[in-house]
Amino acid sequence: MIDQSENWHNILFGPSIVNNSDYPYSTYNPPVSGTRVKMAVYHSAEGRKFFVPLENNPQVFTNLAHDLGMDPKLAFHDVYSLDEPELLAMVPRPAHALIFITPSNAYHAVEAEDVAAGKRTPAPPNRKTYSMEGFDDLYPTDQPVLWFPQTIGNACGMVALVHALLNGSLRQRLVPSSPLAGLLDEALKLPLSTQHADLLYNSVVIEEAHSKAAARGDTAAPDAQDPIGYHFMAFVKGMDGNLWGLDGSFGGMMCYGPVGEGEDMLSSKVLDIGVRRFINAGEGSAEFSIIALSEGGE
Repeated sequence: MIDQSENWHNILFGPSIVNNSDYPYSTYNPPVSGTRVKMAVYHSAEGRKFFVPLENNPQVFTNLAHDLGMDPKLAFHDVYSLDEPELLAMVPRPAHALIFITPSNAYHAVEAEDVAAGKRTPAPPNRKTYSMEGFDDLYPTDQPVLWFPQTIGNACGMVALVHALLNGSLRQRLVPSSPLAGLLDEALKLPLSTQHADLLYNSVVIEEAHSKAAARGDTAAPDAQDPIGYHFMAFVKGMDGNLWGLDGSFGGMMCYGPVGEGEDMLSSKVLDIGVRRFINAGEGSAEFSIIALSEGGE
């Protein structure tokens, strides 16, 4: 029986995350002490904007997505296990997209494998975090997916949400004249990936929606400037029929292979070429979290 206690979604994306062996891919973790969000947006001494990290909580992401213009019939759902059929069956299908959190060590292990195999371009030496150095040369916008490099610190949850909703068939399910519909329209007109990054960075609507979402979580959130040791990723089906893993980092647009007829983001073969690579690289760690986007909204 699954515990539906008030601590169900207590997860803090920082060094104090604790493994949960019973439901390793759920957003549950033991309660973390602290206070509610103190500062939702922060600017560093260098002037760089930072957000408070979001919980990978399906209700938080569903509310945020609806605020920004996602189809009200869609919702995010916890994925409690990839290996227990009865738990996986709790997720409505098809799963159109996944938002996945991986510990940094697992992320960089898979990144290194892909660089060694010639599938991914390594970041330039001594490149600054959130810098746009080299992006426009390597990542033209005429791709089967729409990609937004991340220049806002700790905004990887918002970037993952944008990637999930502005790619594949979900583009057709945005509320007309909504913030997301406007963002899609503007991004499709721009030839450079750095311009996509600027759209997000300068969006007042995105900043306000993120601040509202950060205050909704079940967990005491860290301040925006606190270091976070995890990566948010979105897994989507591109316009070319392939599985793409998207995050805002340098090289964060990866094609993992074809999605077969009748398969979705939670089909076994699709998981094998995407999410499971990171889980396997985690060498038994349970510090992963997955939510799936499918039907089940209002």
